[in-house]
Amino acid sequence: MQLIPAQLLRVATLLAVWSIATLSAPAADKKILLIAGPPSHGPGAHEHNAGVLLLQKCLAGVPGLKTDVTLGGWPTDPSTFAGVDAVVIFSDGGAKHVALAGNHLALLGAALSKGAGLGLLHYAVEPTKEKGQTEFIRWIGGAFEINWSVNPHWDAQFKSLPNHPIARGVKPFTIRDEWYFNMRFAEGQKGVTPILVAVPDASTTSRPDGAHSGNPTVRAAVARGEPQTVSWAHVRPDGGRGFGFTGAHYHANWGNDDFRKLVLNAILWIAKVEVPAGGVESHPTPKDLAANLDPKPAAKGKAPKKADAK
Repeated sequence: MQLIPAQLLRVATLLAVWSIATLSAPAADKKILLIAGPPSHGPGAHEHNAGVLLLQKCLAGVPGLKTDVTLGGWPTDPSTFAGVDAVVIFSDGGAKHVALAGNHLALLGAALSKGAGLGLLHYAVEPTKEKGQTEFIRWIGGAFEINWSVNPHWDAQFKSLPNHPIARGVKPFTIRDEWYFNMRFAEGQKGVTPILVAVPDASTTSRPDGAHSGNPTVRAAVARGEPQTVSWAHVRPDGGRGFGFTGAHYHANWGNDDFRKLVLNAILWIAKVEVPAGGVESHPTPKDLAANLDPKPAAKGKAPKKADAK
């Protein structure tokens, strides 16, 4: 059938309207769930609630992003996980890990099976060998393993960053934290991309051997000057994404622009949100950093330890 000019005009007009509507339609919101574990450690350390609330505030300006927060433990309503694009957990680990109680691993696994990403911060990268290790390694590519990995406090020098979306806008930096290393990674580190790599100094093996403090394998690696991965990205075979970040013992370290930007970038990346060319910009004030800290009494006779960020 041959269209006459008037019909052609109407078709062209309809196509133009459809194109404009399609281009201007907002992208579907991405939903990120930030889970903070219960308070632990002394003032200024393991500030899970204040940490996730600060991350939520720093992400508030990202278009099309919806960030939900659960404070003080695991979400009580399983529907919290409905439709999530990423879950980030900042909590204690080991037997007290919030993801290891009850059916929590199953709930988390169900969300990840639908493509959601997973990010684990600091102590949250440590499950137990008996429960969680297999899942964590499958989901984020690595985990802390007792009597293998170690947790010293040291000044890690990150002299270079990889060409990866998580590293966009992040400059080399040095910062003191409880950087875990000698992590247990997926076999052959399949799907794993190191993001933060540093060479531990001799102070990292100054403690006696112990479940978290040292072992012959670590001592030999440090003596050889082997670089250690303390943060990494992971792509699962199903296309889902994971992120491990062993720092953030000290709450004050969120005040370091590169430290903070790297984690914010990672949260977008695991949710499959395009990371801006210069990374996620945020400008928290000293007041923001001091907000929402848990009321923790200092140890008797001791002042709270401060983070040393350079």
